[in-house]
Amino acid sequence: MEFILYLVLILLCTKVAGDLSVRLGQPAVLGKLLVGIVLGPAVLGWIHNGEFISEIAEIGVLLLMFIAGLETDLDQLRKNWKSAFAVAVGGIILPLIGGYSAAVAFGFTHNYALFFGVLFCATSVSISVQVLKELNKLNSREGTTILGAAVIDDVLVVILLAFIMSIVGQGSDVSIGLLIGKKLLFFIGILVAGWLIVPRVMKWLAPLKVTEAVISAALIICFGFAYFAEWMQIAGIIGAFAAGIAISQTPYKHDVEQKVEPIAYSIFVPVFFVSIGLNVSFEGIGNQIGFLIVITLVAIVTKLAGCWLGARMTGFDNKSALAIGSGMVSRGEVALIIAATGLTSGLLHQEYFTSVVIMVIVTTLVTPPLLKVLFNRSEEVKASGKSVNM
Repeated sequence: MEFILYLVLILLCTKVAGDLSVRLGQPAVLGKLLVGIVLGPAVLGWIHNGEFISEIAEIGVLLLMFIAGLETDLDQLRKNWKSAFAVAVGGIILPLIGGYSAAVAFGFTHNYALFFGVLFCATSVSISVQVLKELNKLNSREGTTILGAAVIDDVLVVILLAFIMSIVGQGSDVSIGLLIGKKLLFFIGILVAGWLIVPRVMKWLAPLKVTEAVISAALIICFGFAYFAEWMQIAGIIGAFAAGIAISQTPYKHDVEQKVEPIAYSIFVPVFFVSIGLNVSFEGIGNQIGFLIVITLVAIVTKLAGCWLGARMTGFDNKSALAIGSGMVSRGEVALIIAATGLTSGLLHQEYFTSVVIMVIVTTLVTPPLLKVLFNRSEEVKASGKSVNM
C-alpha cells in the first residue's frame, strides 16, 4: 500500500507547488519539478524511485507528448521544417564539440570523451512542451520549430550513439545501415498509418456501445505508436507525438483533446515531473563539484548557442532564436537513457553517473524560467515594433 501514499504526496505537493510557482511568476512545471527533489532521496527521502513510479511516469510523458501532437499546427510544422532541421543540427554539433572538449580537459580518454559529447547532444522537450502550453506558444512558429527540431535531434542522436559505440568497440555488432534503415522504416510506417489506418481505426472503434469509446481508441493508437517506436529503437515519445498529430487530422480531435487532458494531468503527468527529481542524490558529489559545474555550464551554453545559430540562419530574429535555443536545453529522460546505456556498455564510469544525472536535472530545471523570460521579451520586442510602425 506504500504506492498509495506516494500518490497522495505527489498529487498534493505538485498542485500546491505548481500554484506557488505561478504566484512567484514562474511556470507551474518548475514547482512540480522541484517537488521531486524535495520529496526524493536528495532532501526528505519520503519517496523513492521504483517500478511503480517509473511505469506511471512513462505513461505520463507519453500522454504529455500525445497532447502536444494533438495541439500541433501541422501546416505550421511543414512551413518550418528547414528551421527545425537547422536548429537540430546546430544543437548537435556544438554540444558534441563542447562535451568532448570538457571531458578531455578533465583527463578522459578519447573514447569516453566521445561518449560525453554524444550525451550532451540529447534533447527532451517534454518539459518545454508543458511550458509552451502554459505560455500559449505551442502553435507559434517558435513552438513548432522546437517540436520539429526535437524529433530530428532524437533520430540523429540515436544514430550518432550507435556509430560512436561501434567505432570504440563497445558495440561492434551494431550495423549503422540497419539502424538508419529502421529509422526510415519507422517514419514511413507512421506516415502510412497516420494517413490510412488511424482514421479507419477511430471510425471503427468510436461508435462501439461502450463507455468512452473515442478516448479508448485514441489511447490504443497512442500507446501502439509508442511501442512501435521503441521496437524500432526510437524514443517512445516520438511515437506518441506522431499519434497525436495523426488523430488531430480526424474529426475526433477535439473530443480526444478534452478527455485525455484530465486523465493525463490528474495523475500521470505529475508523477512524471516528480520522477525526474527522484533521480537526484547528492551523495559523494562534493569531490566532483568542479566537474559538475563545468559540464552543466557547457551543456546549457552549447545547446543554447547551437540552436540559436540554427534558428538565426533560417530567418528568426535574435529574441526568437534565443527562445528556441532555451526550449532545446533540457536533456530530460533522453539523456538519462543514454547515460544508462553508457553505464552498461562501460563508456561511462559509475563514479561520474551521479554528476551526469544532476547535470540533466539542472538543464531541465533552468528550461522553464528561461523559456518564460525569453518568450516574454520576444513579445515585448514585437509589441514595440508594432507601436513604432503605427
